[in-house]
Amino acid sequence: MSEQVLDEWQIILAQKKIELETCQAEHQLSSCMKCDKLLDCTLRDAYIKAVYDSMSKGAGGGFEF
Repeated sequence: MSEQVLDEWQIILAQKKIELETCQAEHQLSSCMKCDKLLDCTLRDAYIKAVYDSMSKGAGGGFEF
């Protein structure tokens, strides 16, 4: 059994994901897309930033998808 070591960016991402899922549960939503505050949500914005930071390890810059 191998242990996965999380870096600081993955830990922050995991925390933001929990916060986002808690908000969805409190509002009885399965997705942010169904929320009236979708475009003005600081919690969702923080989660998206955490996703990008975890991908770039905080180095910034753009992503090519």
